[in-house]
Amino acid sequence: QVQLVESGGGLVQPGGSLRLSCTASGSILSIYAMGWYRQAPGKQRELVAVIASGGITTYGDSVKGRFTISRENTSNTVILQMSRLKSEDTAVYYCRADNVWVGPQGGHDYWGQGTQVTVSS
Repeated sequence: QVQLVESGGGLVQPGGSLRLSCTASGSILSIYAMGWYRQAPGKQRELVAVIASGGITTYGDSVKGRFTISRENTSNTVILQMSRLKSEDTAVYYCRADNVWVGPQGGHDYWGQGTQVTVSS
């Protein structure tokens, strides 16, 4: 069984910074990509940032230049460093792991439970 455990959410003032971390645990052989998505009240879940196993990154347009995603492959951990936060960044942030292999059966995708990020003065 694969689990994604997120940490680092909370309340921050506009212009501030916050760091989210997510670690995948279980008998994991490989993970193709790890990333973050977010969902604000009344809105659809959207891409924040994704990093593939080769280090290729993809960012949502609204966070480019402000957020940085990184990955520690040995510990199956993905980190999202968020800077210059705005009120519109307020959302539940979900970690996702794509194409996780735990055996010969094939890869599966997993979601974390989410962590709240609130940007407010």
